[in-house]
Amino acid sequence: MEQRDFAVLVVGAGASGLGAAVRLGQAGVDDLAVLEKASELGGTWRDNTYPGCACDVPSALYSYSFAPNPEWTRAFAGQAEIKAYLRETASRFGVTPKIRYGVEVTRAQWNARAARWELETSRGPYTARILVAGTGPWHEPLIPDLPGLGTFPGEVFHSARWNHGYDLAGKRVAVIGTGASAVQFVPEIVPDVERLHLFQRTAQWVLPKPDHHVPGVERVLLRRFPLLQNALRRVEYGAMETLGFGFRHPWLLRQVQRLGLAHLRLAVRDPLLRRKLTPDYTLGCKRLLMSNTYYRALTKSTVDVHTTAVSSVSGNRVVGADGSVAEVDAIIFGTGFHILDMPVSARVFDGDGRSLDDHWKGSPSAYRGTTVVGFPNLYLLLGPSLGTGHTSAFMILEAQLRHTVAAVTRTLRSDWASVSVRPEAQATFNAEVQAALPGTVYQSGGCSSYYTDVNGRNSFSWPFSTSRLRSQVGSFEEADYEITPAQVTGRECLGGLEPS
Repeated sequence: MEQRDFAVLVVGAGASGLGAAVRLGQAGVDDLAVLEKASELGGTWRDNTYPGCACDVPSALYSYSFAPNPEWTRAFAGQAEIKAYLRETASRFGVTPKIRYGVEVTRAQWNARAARWELETSRGPYTARILVAGTGPWHEPLIPDLPGLGTFPGEVFHSARWNHGYDLAGKRVAVIGTGASAVQFVPEIVPDVERLHLFQRTAQWVLPKPDHHVPGVERVLLRRFPLLQNALRRVEYGAMETLGFGFRHPWLLRQVQRLGLAHLRLAVRDPLLRRKLTPDYTLGCKRLLMSNTYYRALTKSTVDVHTTAVSSVSGNRVVGADGSVAEVDAIIFGTGFHILDMPVSARVFDGDGRSLDDHWKGSPSAYRGTTVVGFPNLYLLLGPSLGTGHTSAFMILEAQLRHTVAAVTRTLRSDWASVSVRPEAQATFNAEVQAALPGTVYQSGGCSSYYTDVNGRNSFSWPFSTSRLRSQVGSFEEADYEITPAQVTGRECLGGLEPS
């Protein structure tokens, strides 16, 4: 019989879920499985296969600290290399056999009487003492509900669900959205299409990308001398933290804007087009973008930049809010993801049957971005109020994993039935975050971004330094939690750990 009850279940086999499985395994938690709805691992780096897909954080920093990779072939790794890195890491640390593919979690509810999470999945029920949600915020594509889109006669897809079977050669294409994905794929498809109509609601700050091929001799040195790779990671961390200081002191970022404006002037000679592409807010207020080819691609005679949102689709015409019209054969959305309304929040329920969505009411909130009042033994990875505009998601993730692993191992060793964050601890943490945000570029930069939820609250951003995040978020403080001892103890409850 297939095992269905575990000490720990991890949902998602992307970077977050794999990292959790590795760290928990290293801490001695053997009674663990990873549930993955797809047929292979990789998460974001499995789903996003659009042309030009690559990391916008230096490769040495965009990786687990416990699994450095000396084999990156570029300073900013591409999608295929990152996916291969995750696959190799899972194999190297013995996680691959623990992954159950094709298992989509449709509902997870806490059973207080049994002190278990009860999961409904596409492959039947599962139960666990502890649930770790590694689904992440860059998961479910966001497609605007445009009038007439359903009757568009041509091809429609989102960048995260790229249709490689559709030949763009000689086609008239509308690209809606100018975020991180569009900045990467637009330069790749411009040479192929007959005409490209870019609908830009807001101009983006785009800085030059210091990307380059990593020579073989450099990779050999990094492989033979791990200290060199550690030093490279520290240098890149320091550089990103220097930039991050400006996010908390926006006047400094206005100096960095000069670099962005110079980059724009060098690439775009046409003053009219340059005005269209010049942002009217402080750099960093929206996600920071980097590209050496995006601006040049927009100067091609086959590209039209429409500085407007899209209001509707009528037949094969995309209609802008300013009345402009583009007749096209295909529509590609580069409109990002459900960041603050993550699908997982509608599938996870407390003991009374109320979902995370019901609790949050449009404004996600958690203690140190990781645990939520009313949801015992649940740990969210890359949760609310931890996003930064400058550093690697792996930095955030590993801080949370220290917190999570400490909590999980204490629970199993001490045979606690449940661990639930105290309401006052969560309230204090979030009050501190919200009080600090107005001084950051996220709030004072003069833009509208996905950092702000439907209630007008910034539920995404971390307003302090990364060192504070690593220290504060990475710490499991028992006093901030309500601990419920188990009524019955036994070796079967210990998840492979010896009792203390």
